Amino acid sequence: MGNVKITLAKSLIGCKANQIATAKSFGLKRPGDSIVVANDAVAQGKIKVISHLVKVETV
Repeated sequence: MGNVKITLAKSLIGCKANQIATAKSFGLKRPGDSIVVANDAVAQGKIKVISHLVKVETV
């Protein structure tokens, strides 16, 4: 399926608890942090939860 690069673009301050937990599950702690993950259904579901906080690029 390929990989996607996820970058935290906005701060987690003031976000809902489930959004913070989702970002932490990716290993994203502060704005500017990036990670490359497999583009599967689990990752797509997590991205949907925090779509307004991250930038997603295909790798």
